[in-house]
Amino acid sequence: MKATNETWPWKILLAVILLLVAAGTWGAVQQIDYQWRWNRVPQYFAYVAEEAQKTPFDGKVVAIVEKGENALVTVASEGSEKVELTVTDNTLKVSEGEDLFAGDTVGFSKSWRLGPLMFGLWTTLWLSAVSSVFGLFLGLITGLARVSKNFTLRGIAIIYVECIRGTPLLVQIFIAYFFLGTVFDLSRNVCGVGALALFAGAYVAEIVRAGIQSISKGQTEAARSLGMTKFQTMWDIVLPQAFKRILPPLSGQFISLIKDSSLVSVIAITDLTKSGKEIITSTFATFEIWIVVAAMYLLVTSILSQLVFYMERRLAVSD
Repeated sequence: MKATNETWPWKILLAVILLLVAAGTWGAVQQIDYQWRWNRVPQYFAYVAEEAQKTPFDGKVVAIVEKGENALVTVASEGSEKVELTVTDNTLKVSEGEDLFAGDTVGFSKSWRLGPLMFGLWTTLWLSAVSSVFGLFLGLITGLARVSKNFTLRGIAIIYVECIRGTPLLVQIFIAYFFLGTVFDLSRNVCGVGALALFAGAYVAEIVRAGIQSISKGQTEAARSLGMTKFQTMWDIVLPQAFKRILPPLSGQFISLIKDSSLVSVIAITDLTKSGKEIITSTFATFEIWIVVAAMYLLVTSILSQLVFYMERRLAVSD
């Protein structure tokens, strides 16, 4: 009860601060000479598309059957070919017994389709997921090389990590696409995944190295004294403990990679950011679209953060 009494004033202060920020933002928005068009945004998530239904051959309409809001049109040719076309009732353009030629429009069918923002989100998700898998594998190998006693392996790992961490990701994407992509005839998707994986791998390597070095050397020595090989010691003793310690920074790196993936839009990969740019070009709804894009990134990263938090609690209980 005492702890609750001590925290409620701070909760009130937090609420006041948030209200002030909201009021300040609203006041600033009112000062902008801009016409907000939020009603245009939903269609870029999902929309109703009309598709013309055309007869594939010359024939005659032999039957029209109404099914709720739709109509089933049966067209038969002189050679006994038949085709059934489903159209929306209010778009029906033919009548029973009417002669048709190949390519004539019978009517239009309506169906829900995903908009460009959803396709862009899907591209961002699969691009980040594939890059994370390759980045994790590359980072694990490089992290092990960083703690290796072999001078050559350690030197290669250090050079790779320093080169990647010391240069901007945007420059790396340009090099991957315009240089490596041209030399090896690689698609933009391969170049984008490769650049993101190399970038993530360098940071994962340092996280893995720090995790391994945080484990007491006494455990390694004890495992070796029991007759375990170096591989068995690393795989069965060191890495499981290191994984629990590196899970938070490792997860943070992969969540950050989702945001970093927005840079692949510069090489014409239609991710969420590029989809937003294309919509803005056609609608000029600059503020609305960028706010929505930012909210979609925030939603994805927030969900992943909660999943990571749940995993951390489960691992803490298992300890």
